[in-house]
Amino acid sequence: MIVHILSVIAFMLVTFAAQGVSHFVINADHFASIGFLRAEPIMAMGFAVMIIQGAILSFSLQIWKGDAVQIKEGLLISLIFGAFLVSYIALTEPAKYAVPSITDWLRIELVVGFLQFGIFGLVLGWLHRRFGSEKAPKGTP
Repeated sequence: MIVHILSVIAFMLVTFAAQGVSHFVINADHFASIGFLRAEPIMAMGFAVMIIQGAILSFSLQIWKGDAVQIKEGLLISLIFGAFLVSYIALTEPAKYAVPSITDWLRIELVVGFLQFGIFGLVLGWLHRRFGSEKAPKGTP
């Protein structure tokens, strides 16, 4: 179970770093120009989503590969789930809402999403490779 807890924490850290830096530092002007965003985000809801998504990714990797995880498989599953999630945000949101620039929206969401899920995938694979086997250490009853 420790590998899943560590994976969720890692997902939260990577996501908060990638999306936080994008939203509040690098692309702050872009996001400030979007009229439908809250002035004060409801952080608890964002944390809940990160916990759910991190857990789904971690358990999916374990179900798929068991204890025989390679880092590349963590990267692959994270990029697949990331493509599923980011495609909605990148393509459907500007189709529904009047974003100031569809081109900017696509560029920002696709680049940040790829970085977020790519970095997390490497971490996920490493965590499962390092901590995934919950068997008792040799020499213990």
